[in-house]
Amino acid sequence: MAIVDYGEYKGNKLIILKRDENDQYAFSFGKGKAKLIVENFEAIKKFAEEE
Repeated sequence: MAIVDYGEYKGNKLIILKRDENDQYAFSFGKGKAKLIVENFEAIKKFAEEE
């Protein structure tokens, strides 16, 4: 299960996703990208499930 954390960059809130506590390459993004991800969730899911 991923670890979800929150942070800030230049005054803007970020969500930070890590595979585990030792993940050196955390995935972080702000509200604008979060909205884009939500709007395109089905396409992202399909992409992730491809061989």
